[in-house]
Amino acid sequence: MDGPNIVARTLSDLMVPDKKYGNRWQYNPRSDRHSKIACWAILFDLMRNCRTLAEHVEAKRVGFGINHEMRDFKTGRKKDLDLVICTPGTAKSSTKKLTTFRKLGDKYDIKLTDEERMELDALPGFEETPVGEVHLALEAKACMTAHSKARPRLYDELSSSHLTIHGSSNFAIAAGFVMVNVSEQFISPTSNPFSVAERTPEYNAHKQPRDTEGVIEKVSEIQRRSDTGETGFDAIGLVVVSCVNDGTPIEVVTVPPAPKPGDLLHYDAMIRKIANLYQSRFPHR
Repeated sequence: MDGPNIVARTLSDLMVPDKKYGNRWQYNPRSDRHSKIACWAILFDLMRNCRTLAEHVEAKRVGFGINHEMRDFKTGRKKDLDLVICTPGTAKSSTKKLTTFRKLGDKYDIKLTDEERMELDALPGFEETPVGEVHLALEAKACMTAHSKARPRLYDELSSSHLTIHGSSNFAIAAGFVMVNVSEQFISPTSNPFSVAERTPEYNAHKQPRDTEGVIEKVSEIQRRSDTGETGFDAIGLVVVSCVNDGTPIEVVTVPPAPKPGDLLHYDAMIRKIANLYQSRFPHR
């Protein structure tokens, strides 16, 4: 699975502009760039590890949607999901120009190795489409600083995601992804409302590994389901990174407190779970 390294490699560039102060950041909570890149990387791994999905993509039976609004039929709750895999819908796209998976990679400036680029070129063309029946809905979140304060919000936002997904389509696969920062310090864009080229930035200090452990424990409390009709995510994964947000390359951390291979929250386990569920739920669609 290459997704975590693709995310870290791509986010390492200072690509999020702050027009007011002239700063450029690797991560900014007011931007959804990190979520888009994570979803792209997850989809890349899924297409390489789920034969049924690849066959459906090649046969044009499914496409993908970005920031798709799903509505809980029971409660009326609405939520935009970062990415969905779906059958093509009949609704006409308004003024939005639909794109492809490869073009999205170029748009997001995804950083691939030569080997990964060859694998991408070998994949069938995946196209954005008006959303019909949702097969998979994915929500991606990040916790980069102020870990204790972020835990309740992270829990609530992810919980509302799986509730909305299954309130709209019980058969859909609900997947969640979380990226947690284990660095000892972090430059927060919201705490530095000035040009960091003219003034030394202030760093948020973290108590590690305790802060990251607290987030992982909170994510572990989010409900998961083992069958349709139950409440919870069908699959959820967590990746630990080290990011100071000062231009230093972001690194994927695989030692504790990061989930180890075999753990329920390990990234590889999430991809395998989604792939297995997709093959069993949508074998002939």
